[in-house]
Amino acid sequence: MAICLLVCALAGADVPARAASGRAPARDVVGGKIAGDGRFPWAVRLSMGCGGALTAPRLVLTAGHCVGPTGPNDRITVTAGATDLESRSAITVKSVEVYRSPDFVTETSGDDWAVVRLERELTLPTLPLTPDDVDEGDFTVMGWGQTRETSPAQERRLHYATVPTIPDEECAKAYRKAGVTLVRGDSICAGRRGVDTCQGDSGGPMVRRDRLGRWVQVGIVSWGLGCARDGYFGVYTQIATFRDEIQKAAHKLS
Repeated sequence: MAICLLVCALAGADVPARAASGRAPARDVVGGKIAGDGRFPWAVRLSMGCGGALTAPRLVLTAGHCVGPTGPNDRITVTAGATDLESRSAITVKSVEVYRSPDFVTETSGDDWAVVRLERELTLPTLPLTPDDVDEGDFTVMGWGQTRETSPAQERRLHYATVPTIPDEECAKAYRKAGVTLVRGDSICAGRRGVDTCQGDSGGPMVRRDRLGRWVQVGIVSWGLGCARDGYFGVYTQIATFRDEIQKAAHKLS
């Protein structure tokens, strides 16, 4: 029997979109490890249950389906500066404005990115966007989401894992069986047996080391069918495709 993944975009609501089955196509890390203090200092948690990355002292890059439409928005609380959300060193700050891709409709349609402006600057390291059009290799993904599809709750501590990319054709073929067309130019598919992002990881960064050993962001956790299901891989917004647009949006919000 074919599996049908129907995604409902919850425009204007600070919650991730959900699948018709009741499970979110949004993605914490299944099969991952707990990140030690200071491991990924630019990773942040958004109050609607998504992740993000501090791309500038006052800006967070996340998934479009995690936030409402472009405009003033003071409903998001961002937790930063700690891998343990209950740590005394954790910093909380409110949003003031959101810029979501004007072409965003749903996760599976692509253009799944947004920039959130914070009420004040944070004195934390920031994560640059990759300057290269790299979409193959092994990448690191992370989040505070569920560590298995049936978990009753998301995680207090940041988890991370390394996942290899999957060829677009293989990924597209798998999702065609579920009635979903992969937007190849917008997406990076990645995962391996037993390792994947899951509910609550949406908006979090996919990263790699550059030639100088510095972390750069190559993707944004976007969607998938379940968590670590055989044959179905995590789908990530490809930063290289939208780099110029994201940088222009960040400039507008700065």
